[in-house]
Amino acid sequence: MNYLDQARIAFVHLRERKRQTILTALGVAVGSAMLVTTISVARGSSSNVIAKVIDTAPHVLISAERVVPLVPENLLRQHGGTVAMVTKNITLDQQEVIKNYTGVVESIRPVEELRSISPFVLSKLLARNKTRFTACVARGVVPHLEADIAGLQKNLIEKNSLEELAYTPNGILLGDLLAKKLNAGYRDRIVLVTKNSEEFPVTIVGRFSSGFNVKDEREAYVNLSLAQRMEGIAANSVTGIGLRTAHVERAAQTAAKVQELSGYKSESWDETNRNVIEFYNRNALITLVLVGFVFIVAGLGVSSVMTTVILQKVKDIAILRSMGMQAASITRIFMLEGFMIGVLGVAIGSPIGHVICHLVASIRFEASTAGVLKSDRINIIEQPEAHLIVIVFGILIAVLSSWNPARKATRYLPVRILRGEVGV
Repeated sequence: MNYLDQARIAFVHLRERKRQTILTALGVAVGSAMLVTTISVARGSSSNVIAKVIDTAPHVLISAERVVPLVPENLLRQHGGTVAMVTKNITLDQQEVIKNYTGVVESIRPVEELRSISPFVLSKLLARNKTRFTACVARGVVPHLEADIAGLQKNLIEKNSLEELAYTPNGILLGDLLAKKLNAGYRDRIVLVTKNSEEFPVTIVGRFSSGFNVKDEREAYVNLSLAQRMEGIAANSVTGIGLRTAHVERAAQTAAKVQELSGYKSESWDETNRNVIEFYNRNALITLVLVGFVFIVAGLGVSSVMTTVILQKVKDIAILRSMGMQAASITRIFMLEGFMIGVLGVAIGSPIGHVICHLVASIRFEASTAGVLKSDRINIIEQPEAHLIVIVFGILIAVLSSWNPARKATRYLPVRILRGEVGV
């Protein structure tokens, strides 16, 4: 008996139990559709986060942590040895800074990948507007240098805010959610309070909306000189330098070159935001595993159908075995039935998954500030690979679920079955 004959027998078995076969195939179809949708949503969510990070953060960040120690200026040489004389200790609350940052900037300019360089000073403050208080982080920048570093220019709500910030020494750009917290608007005056309880009145010259809720409700931009005064650091010092590269996918290699040239620790965007990216990827994986259990349930349905078919076909099995059919051929017949159920299920489920993805992607709702990202839609990235994975996985589950019942079918003894004894 060839494979075509075995497939014909398997098809006849399933056709005799149409309702049960269709219901079992629908179980596989539901699992397929849900898995296609989940994979597409997970990829869309992760890709959206990565795109936002790339759009709102420097591609490479130089921090104030040195990887190449500075040589003390007061070295004394005695008899070939070297002695360093320390005249000033660093206090614990003193902020690490990049001294002579202009020299550092010049040292990294030869890197061809760099397109924009923007030094900055971070300052943790308390913002006050009359009776409203909230903590925030002010980033002191040179406005025209910062414009292209983190997509700030295109995220501005008032489009000329950066130009106004440049000629307003005490100006400030607020995240739109931070402005709502303070109940402050354009040209309003608020007060920034430093950790030393110093107060700096500033004027709001605009707002920005990056799409990252945490950033928009905690961050603000001021002029570099004002941030240096608030932090009490020298005019030639900054707390970090942001870089934008020509090719974001090569940011890690660019960071390594910059670190080697500058002597300061440099990180690419994916290293700096590793926790956020890993959080979304981990959630996507957990979701996929949970949805994958739908396939397990569908597999149990396939196994149940196969067991029922075998119990009803024990006499047919006995006759075939008596005619000399090999046990392997019996096993293949019932595994082919599982294969057919799997093919039917994924043939129905994959198109349904595509339709669901299209419907979900078309849904629009009011942007919420409850999550990490501000969005008015569920991002979907549907790729052919998702359907291919689901098709292979669905058929595999159906075939494996039919293997154990098919193996049991070969254990029936033809003589005992023909005598009326149903068992092994």
